[in-house]
Amino acid sequence: MSLIQDFTGYPPTWCPGCGNHGIGIALKSALVGLGLNPSTVFAVFGIGCSGNMNDFLNAYAIHALHGRAIPNAIGIKIANHQTKVIAIVGDGDCYGEGGNHFLHACRGNHDITVVVHDNSVYGLTTGQVAPTARKGYKSKSTPAGIIEVPINPLALALTQGATFVAQVFAGNVSQMIEIIKLAIQHRGFSLVNVLQPCVSFNKINNYQYYQKRVYFLANEYQKNNFELAMKKVVEVNKEKFPLGVIYQVEKPTFTDQLPQIKKEVLIEKDRFTDFSSLVKEFT
Repeated sequence: MSLIQDFTGYPPTWCPGCGNHGIGIALKSALVGLGLNPSTVFAVFGIGCSGNMNDFLNAYAIHALHGRAIPNAIGIKIANHQTKVIAIVGDGDCYGEGGNHFLHACRGNHDITVVVHDNSVYGLTTGQVAPTARKGYKSKSTPAGIIEVPINPLALALTQGATFVAQVFAGNVSQMIEIIKLAIQHRGFSLVNVLQPCVSFNKINNYQYYQKRVYFLANEYQKNNFELAMKKVVEVNKEKFPLGVIYQVEKPTFTDQLPQIKKEVLIEKDRFTDFSSLVKEFT
């Protein structure tokens, strides 16, 4: 790997065996495989164990507020629509605190890639229950078991207009690399939901649990079939988890429809800087 493609940051401090290690390797490998380099990639991280990758990935990156990674990513994309923008978030961060931003990013078909570490817990704060946890799951914050039913992020993405919806397993790095590459190359809102075991605080959804329940979509699977995709994503109710690109279609992106940036990048436009003339009106 040439120096210009070196995405290596500080050594990871995740727990030994954490699924985040596989995600970090897959993301870096995908970026290198696409011929990108740290100066051409913008990464926005949420809060949580997934957000710690902000220190472990060498790229233009920011740590957003809890649940606010997606709007920051959208702002970056609008400012420079020619760059690749990736949001790396957790399930609690994205589907919980940031759930409203997630839905509206889908419906706007914003051209960003969102990689979600889905482990059903808030790992950084030692295992409180996340929105993707199954009903009855016991945690420090729900010792008698969670009352609510889990959200279905794949179904939410599909019904709100996302044009690329995929799911992978942190225990299969080779497939994860290829799916992340496809997501980054896709023009439009791309969701990669990663089934990521938290070995320290989620003793139910471990590697063995997923290995018995995940399966790969067949080669002849029709990725542009919305009805078929919906049937696949609701299989989570039966604890079956399809892996691969579940849905993909081509539609105009949000920035495609902005006339202000048809001919040039927004950050390269001449901007108003004479604020003194405005201040005079109020002094």
